[in-house]
Amino acid sequence: MSSSTLKQLPKSTVELEIRIPWEEIKTSYEKILDRVISESELPGFRKGKAPKDLVIKDQNRSKLYEEVVREVMPKVYRDEIQKYKLSPVISPKVEVLEAKEGKEWVIKASVALKPSINLKNYKEKIREFKKSKVKIWTPGKSHEKDDQANKKINLDELLNVILSTVEFEISDMIVEQEQNRLLADLIDQTHKLGLSVEQYLLAKGKTTEGLRSEYAEQALKNLKTEFALNEIADGEKITVTQEDIDKLLKNVEKTEEREKLKKESYYLAHLIRQQKTLDFLNNL
Repeated sequence: MSSSTLKQLPKSTVELEIRIPWEEIKTSYEKILDRVISESELPGFRKGKAPKDLVIKDQNRSKLYEEVVREVMPKVYRDEIQKYKLSPVISPKVEVLEAKEGKEWVIKASVALKPSINLKNYKEKIREFKKSKVKIWTPGKSHEKDDQANKKINLDELLNVILSTVEFEISDMIVEQEQNRLLADLIDQTHKLGLSVEQYLLAKGKTTEGLRSEYAEQALKNLKTEFALNEIADGEKITVTQEDIDKLLKNVEKTEEREKLKKESYYLAHLIRQQKTLDFLNNL
């Protein structure tokens, strides 16, 4: 049975050092090694007929070990998450520290956790911001329309109030993943326009470093918004019904697009819940 130690790191991140006995590695190791042997082509031997020791010697051992870890880790990781009652947000970063045939393997897993969020007095802050926007009353002038408008604030203003009030830190691992997603989207968009990223940067007068820094900030803001709205929705018990989803789908005119969205009900529910949360905040 594997054993482990847990190390707390800053920003809702932990590091697991997991020791896995050879008995738990052996079956996967031998299965993958047998496959590698069957696919190997060494000089002087027919395909798949080379001796085991020669195949191992010819192989990049680190890649072999990484493949074994990919097969073994899901169950081991799941057990460790349950053991420590962790709430990971994304897949862990896994590093093989020690690996040798017949010996205990040592694996390090860096885990990004759901942050602990302090919403503080966000309702009061939103109400105060709305009051600060109320215009001065002028005798003889109708302010009914203005008063109605001042009950609402635009989305950017609303989110800025929330983000400047709540307190929490997000794991750098999650921020990096979101940053990479934004960069991947940009690459996809520029390719569709027939441009390279270099051409795009030149046209915008930006550098690669500047772009990565810009996207790191955007990634952090996106994630803080997402986590804060989810926390508020949880606290206010904001839910989504099948009726909500059906109503949204009914407004989609194209049959093909509607059928596609039906398969993404989880994503639709997320969007609807987020909109309900924003409506709740705007009506405070």
